[in-house]
Amino acid sequence: MPHFPKAAVEHDTVWRPGKDISYTWDESYTISENLFLAYQRGAGERYKALGVQYLDDKYYDPLAKSENDLAGRHAYSHVNSLSSAMQAYLTLGSEKYFRVAKNAFDMLLAQSFATGGWGPDEALRAPSTNDLAASLTNTHSSFETPCGSYAHFKITRYLMRVTRDSRYGDSMERMMYNTILGAKPLLPDGKTFYYSDYNFDGSKVYSPHRWPCCSGTMPQVAADYRINTYFRDEQGVYVNLYIPSTLQWVQNGTSVSLRQKSDYPFDPLILFEATLAKPTEFAASFRIPAWAAGATLSVNGKRDSRPVAPGTFASIRREWKTGDRVELHLPMSPRLEPLDTTHQDIVALLSGPLVLFPIGKPAPKPSRLELLSARAASPGKWQIAAANGPVNLLPFFSIDEEPYSTYFKLS
Repeated sequence: MPHFPKAAVEHDTVWRPGKDISYTWDESYTISENLFLAYQRGAGERYKALGVQYLDDKYYDPLAKSENDLAGRHAYSHVNSLSSAMQAYLTLGSEKYFRVAKNAFDMLLAQSFATGGWGPDEALRAPSTNDLAASLTNTHSSFETPCGSYAHFKITRYLMRVTRDSRYGDSMERMMYNTILGAKPLLPDGKTFYYSDYNFDGSKVYSPHRWPCCSGTMPQVAADYRINTYFRDEQGVYVNLYIPSTLQWVQNGTSVSLRQKSDYPFDPLILFEATLAKPTEFAASFRIPAWAAGATLSVNGKRDSRPVAPGTFASIRREWKTGDRVELHLPMSPRLEPLDTTHQDIVALLSGPLVLFPIGKPAPKPSRLELLSARAASPGKWQIAAANGPVNLLPFFSIDEEPYSTYFKLS
């Protein structure tokens, strides 16, 4: 405690006499989350009091009133701080801190790239500005990837646990496929992939620093994949991410196993097989992404009659028994997403949860119809038959040394 400030100190606000701004990079406004967790795990009332002491209400109060005060703040740490707000809500029962996290996340989405990434040059941006568009040419430091995806996973996980709103799962999935899964591997000498590059002339490079902050969050992100995939409540199980896996749990005193198989996101069909010690009733809920118009669910080969609405969890409640099979079909058609509301002529091309990155030097200006004609040339590779010649496309995790861009400028 002698080395801590008395309250949360903002990034780059010098408070220690004779020290430079690097001494504020401990980001004390992020620590309440773990202080509250320590209290919940029995460390004592002191940790609850410390959690309250380090809540950054100068940051939170406007957000609770839906006033956007994100602009100019350090991106990763202030998004990470939203998890402290959620722990304040869960620990203290204060509705204010839930509003903080929910409102701030909506504001974050409004300034996010199609990949789910945010914060070019590690700074959050003001709404309705030219900042995002300018970043496509004036920086290669578009998104602090391991740290940012770790913070993003945490806040979406908190918000989905509380609201059961599938859009937080959609956002988590987008972040996973289009940012962190494309990071270069952490190397034994401390070389670390730091920034995703969304520049029109983009490439993947390692940070020049050894063992930067992203070297620590990368393994934390990897550990989170498994806890982001399934969720439970007293009614049953929620399937959030579509990853080949097996979940085992006890439902109503009965051992249950659910095995998931697929080639998603390259194949729209996902299979589930149930194994139970004895038949038991519960609800199995499946996230239907907002983009998945026409999604269907079938049980043991028969189409389920309940609605399967994009942007929801579709729930099947029945008595399950060993051998029951569920087939989930999530149609994937090419679609375009503009950079933001003021730049409708700068678009990303997506298929399912994947952003499709044009490979090579900045692509010629295609038309909307040419982009929407994109077809799979082979598993995991797409191609556009543009007037100036074919354009090859890859998902972020398939790009190695090739130059690429994220967005197209439309003709």
